[in-house]
Amino acid sequence: METQPDVAGAIKVPPSGFELLHQDIVGYLDEGTIAQIEKAYYYAEKAHSNQQRQSGEPYITHPLAVARILAGLQMDHQSLMAALLHDVIEDTGVEKKELSDIFDETVGELVDGVSKLNQIKFESRAEAQAENFQKMAFAMSRDIRVILVKLADRLHNMRTLGCLKPEKKRRIAKETLEIYAPIANRLGMYDIRLELEELGFHAVYPMRARRIAAAVKASKGHHKEIVDEIRQALAGALEAREIRVEVEGREKHLYSIYKKMRDNRKSFSEIMDVYGFRIVVQNEDQCYRVLGAVHGHYKPIPGRFKDYIAIPKSNGYQSLHTTLIGLHGAPIEIQIRTQKMEARANKGVTSHWFYKSTEAEAAEQSGRANQWIKSVMELQKFAGNPLEFIENVKMDLFPDEVYIFTPKGRIMELPKGATAIDFAYAVHTDIGNTCIACRINRRIAPLSQPLHNGQTVEIITKSESKPYIAWLNFVVTGKAKTNIRHTLKNQQRSQSRDLGRRLLEQSLSYLDADLESVSDEQMALVLEEFGFENQDELLEDLGLGNRMSYVVAYRLLLGDADADESEQENPAAQEPLAILGTEGMVLNYAKCCHPLPGDAIIGRLRKGRGVMVHIETCKNVADDIASAKESLMVRWDPEVTGYFSVSLMMESLNERGVLASLAAAISKSDADIEKIEFAEKGSSVGTIHLDVSVKDRIHLARLMKRLRSQKEVSRVVRLKNSV
Repeated sequence: METQPDVAGAIKVPPSGFELLHQDIVGYLDEGTIAQIEKAYYYAEKAHSNQQRQSGEPYITHPLAVARILAGLQMDHQSLMAALLHDVIEDTGVEKKELSDIFDETVGELVDGVSKLNQIKFESRAEAQAENFQKMAFAMSRDIRVILVKLADRLHNMRTLGCLKPEKKRRIAKETLEIYAPIANRLGMYDIRLELEELGFHAVYPMRARRIAAAVKASKGHHKEIVDEIRQALAGALEAREIRVEVEGREKHLYSIYKKMRDNRKSFSEIMDVYGFRIVVQNEDQCYRVLGAVHGHYKPIPGRFKDYIAIPKSNGYQSLHTTLIGLHGAPIEIQIRTQKMEARANKGVTSHWFYKSTEAEAAEQSGRANQWIKSVMELQKFAGNPLEFIENVKMDLFPDEVYIFTPKGRIMELPKGATAIDFAYAVHTDIGNTCIACRINRRIAPLSQPLHNGQTVEIITKSESKPYIAWLNFVVTGKAKTNIRHTLKNQQRSQSRDLGRRLLEQSLSYLDADLESVSDEQMALVLEEFGFENQDELLEDLGLGNRMSYVVAYRLLLGDADADESEQENPAAQEPLAILGTEGMVLNYAKCCHPLPGDAIIGRLRKGRGVMVHIETCKNVADDIASAKESLMVRWDPEVTGYFSVSLMMESLNERGVLASLAAAISKSDADIEKIEFAEKGSSVGTIHLDVSVKDRIHLARLMKRLRSQKEVSRVVRLKNSV
């Protein structure tokens, strides 16, 4: 930096790094804490003394800039010290203990937390990003200030992207748009979120950013005239009611314009024809008075009013939103809030530091952030892998909220498109896991029905009920998806163990033994040979079809580790396994032939998926029943329970009301329609394909007899894919 002569002709020395920071903090921190920050600055300066940024600047300029960003939010002295020291553990070899000893334990923990958020090497960048976010979630759960330092760190890195290679620049910017900007939004930090989005947009889509910026500049003249005209009209309407406030036009930001054009498929002119204003008042009562005044001056658009003061957003945001029809029919979007709400909207979780809130207000604001972090940690606990975790977190980072009431009047905030299942899991995980039905506004409704603002939802549960895999097709919240997958995974493991035990007992019985007769020593040898830690893992593997039970039986009883499997007789070919109908996800019924109790059947072991049951004469298994090692002789247990799907083909007259009469006949036979398709064969005859659920062959025979008795039906046959 060049020195400048002052007015007296003397050389003016530019301020040092700490002097710049001192100017930022002297107005709100006391001398004792400023001295501690100064100590941290000179420690960091010395630690980074031989390092430079890629721009060629001394490295200390980066942590200094991060600290100054946080000083602008009037963060506490420990946060500023952590910002100054946030890279010393990673880049200079200083240990956490040394920082804790020199400064204090909290600063050491904060620096360590930020250091642990740095990227590590993985097989893919997606995995690296996911793992990095998992670390971030854990660090946030220990102290919210960790993520605030990280956001300031990312903001300065985004401001100085220019010296990086284009590919790296785009990667960092894309991650910023996908993760860091949404986190800032979730914490209510509008100012930081906005700058991250604008910088990220310019880096990821430079051409689009330039074109939109040029279009905005070209439209400014005409746009400014209309904004001034509307502002004066609104100010006049408020002054007439003796409400003196400042009416400000809200500037449209490039990334916001781009998202609206992309998501709503609107043209640039349609976006720019909406005019936004913010009215900041002294107290909450004035908010509603101003609302009445503007509604009296311009006509409000029905359904476009939102009261976020009475029902704040999950990040603590409060404001009244309304949309009016203004001059020449142009929509006017208005936000009305108090000064304190304005500070919270812009600074979010940091506002109680900046605005010197009361302890109760600070606790409320931090509590909202901590509640979200708690939910993130729950997602992490049950996620199967880092990629699944980050996929679910992203759902929660991009909410377009609906507000739902419990029967007792409690308000639940859910993302747009959420269903009763999402609501059930939001109330409590156990409620979601045992959900069987719901009432929406006191009426029974489908669990898959999307919820809307203001609805009251009641969940009906049954203690022995379990989640269904089909729920994953319509739930939208990360918590619901994670818990359903976790429960199904545990359910599958339990069912795999049960099936594996039955298969192994079956094979051992052929060798005149059972599982209890196997010695602990021999079991330990077999577990070691196959690489399992315990017997349950072995049984799961058998139940999933990854290993043949008769091979394990020979190993357990004969210790025959070197025998040729082709020479070993499969006892499953001699003693069929009984099908109970309660095996769950590890036993499935083939859709090609739809086996029913009473049919002669055969099983096929599929690696990782358990047993698939076919009719013996099914084309897909008939050719290799005798030779396939994966074949499993099965039979229906006399006490088999449940309903089973079967396919029918019917020929009927093409008359009005045919489908209704067939549906009535099926219902009277105590069967359910799963799928129905109608195709015309001619002008008066049609073909109907039906999938129905029945108990067994006898139940099916009664159903087919009833269908044949219908006067419109000329033919009914069962489709079995047989040879």
